[in-house]
Amino acid sequence: MIDLPALLGSRRRVLVTGGAGFIGGAVVRRLLAESTATVFNLDKCGYASDLTSIEALPKAAERHQLLRVDLTDAEATTAAVRQADPDLVMHLAAESHVDRSIEGPGAFIASNVTGTFHLLQAVRTHHEGLSEERRDAFRFHHISTDEVFGSLGDTGRFSETTPYDPRSPYSASKAASDHLVSAWHHTYGLPVVLTNCSNNYGPWQFPEKLIPVVILKAAAGEPIPLYGDGANVRDWLYVEDHVDALLLAANQGQLGRSYCVGGHGERTNKQVVEAICALLDQLRPGGAPHAALINRVTDRPGHDRRYAIDPARISSELGWQPRHAFEQGLEVTVRWYLEHQGWCSDVREQGGYSGGRLGLVA
Repeated sequence: MIDLPALLGSRRRVLVTGGAGFIGGAVVRRLLAESTATVFNLDKCGYASDLTSIEALPKAAERHQLLRVDLTDAEATTAAVRQADPDLVMHLAAESHVDRSIEGPGAFIASNVTGTFHLLQAVRTHHEGLSEERRDAFRFHHISTDEVFGSLGDTGRFSETTPYDPRSPYSASKAASDHLVSAWHHTYGLPVVLTNCSNNYGPWQFPEKLIPVVILKAAAGEPIPLYGDGANVRDWLYVEDHVDALLLAANQGQLGRSYCVGGHGERTNKQVVEAICALLDQLRPGGAPHAALINRVTDRPGHDRRYAIDPARISSELGWQPRHAFEQGLEVTVRWYLEHQGWCSDVREQGGYSGGRLGLVA
């Protein structure tokens, strides 16, 4: 585990955007549980937002302040940054579901591109107005995805020097935001660090993504959708391991530099689904074999074939290594969702998501 107070140093006020989301919420929980920093959580509280995990922490309200702001609103964003008066900004707020980006790309451009622009402008003004001591310690950390690099063949891995080649509206919007952050560093001297991560999984993820969808459908005895031939490969990263990497990069990463974060967890979608089914056969033997529920469905349009990350830079420069093997993290995750099906029902209802298929082009 990292020594978070030592890592933060003089950075006492942390602004986390998207802190009511899956990864952002994990960052907020860690900051509240393992440091004395005041955390300002800027979130528009959209369909996938939920504060249950944060509010459950003892005395969380004492150092956690929700700023209900949509980054597409420039004035509200500026006011929120002024109110937070941060020493560190961790920018995770984003529309992130590829299938939804296929159906409605406009929301992704507005949130991920325009929203990032508004945040950069507000943070730039804030940074320029800080005292010399606080300005020297200030950092802006932009969290992005490996999907900006496009699709790999059977060999090779993404690294920080891989050319950008986004293939979906989501990845294109994140690529644009990456470029904006880099430009604000080079043009205006904003002290930034970027990270690009592989697919995250773990507890508290909104149940529209592959792993929670499969767990919940299998547990309910419903057909499990498997896109295409199921041979698309992703590099799976347990969310708490990602939080380790984010906090290291945000506080110790070289300014202007990007870091790729992957979990050494390459699996085909078919392998992931079958692994979940095998765990459910052990935990819920009455429904075995759960793999009989797997149902191949029409593939996602423009479905990238393979992602894989080489995390050598963050490992060698910052000493980061994932602490959870895929099998270990997956079992924790499956058990958690089985024990929290009430939460899943609540957030799906709150978010207006019925569990059906998204992302098919008419």
